Amino acid sequence: MRAKTSWSKCSTSGSLAPEDVSAFETHGYLVLTDFASPTEISAMRARAAEIVDKFDANANRESIFSTVNQSGQKRATDEYFLGSADKVCCFFEEGAFDERGELRVPKHLSINKIGHALHDLDPVFRAWSRSEKVKNLFKTLGSPRNPQPVQSMYIFKQPSIGGEVVPHQDSTFLNTDPPTCVGIWLALEDCTLENGCLHALSGTPDVARRMVVDHDGTRAVEFIGDAPTHDLTVAEPLDVPAGTLVVLHGQNVHYSRPNLSPASRHAYSVHYVDATATWRPTNWLRRSPDFPFVPL
Repeated sequence: MRAKTSWSKCSTSGSLAPEDVSAFETHGYLVLTDFASPTEISAMRARAAEIVDKFDANANRESIFSTVNQSGQKRATDEYFLGSADKVCCFFEEGAFDERGELRVPKHLSINKIGHALHDLDPVFRAWSRSEKVKNLFKTLGSPRNPQPVQSMYIFKQPSIGGEVVPHQDSTFLNTDPPTCVGIWLALEDCTLENGCLHALSGTPDVARRMVVDHDGTRAVEFIGDAPTHDLTVAEPLDVPAGTLVVLHGQNVHYSRPNLSPASRHAYSVHYVDATATWRPTNWLRRSPDFPFVPL
């Protein structure tokens, strides 16, 4: 395993040291311990629990999220997924239902994630996503220069059924011209090899594959370009404690394995792009004119 050269303790303000910026530019990711306080973590976890509690599982059985079975999203899940761009929606784990269509475990242990406009629509997540600490992070990182949050997700990585997230680059899914995507991923619980921690490959290779949607035509989710292969033996496992923030360049390759352990692995993720860059009209995420993206 490569030495942890991209790890650093976060400053109280969220500002990065020059060596942190250099590590991010070299490796395409940066690990900042102690970024969020226990109070902030508790508030986000409590709010997510409230959202799931109000979610009608019987009325939304098409909302199964998978990064492995892409064909599954080309049925009723397409519309549910695309409709979540400007809403707060819950998505089931792929293994949540049995062969009879019944939940294998209680609802609160069946949800894969909540997405995708938490950062704008929910006061708890909006406050953190647009906090002075996050603003200072991007100001000192220098990229994107005019950060604008476009997507947010609360990820549960449920015990025993938490699905695999295959190796990917975030700019495959959120692409601007020129590419400007940067993601921040906050551990809300301890992340271990057993419960499906992130793994990251050093570097920022060009994006060879893009997810596109013909919003005015078929509305089908399609992928343009071949999926690249990667040497995952050199990936670094990011087994981090709760409160740690992982900053991910949009071209960095990262993934997580299934969670087969009895412990969950909650996290909150937000993706930012440069507000001055061109937002491609074929992005899956498209908002109505009366609900525009707003920079930090």
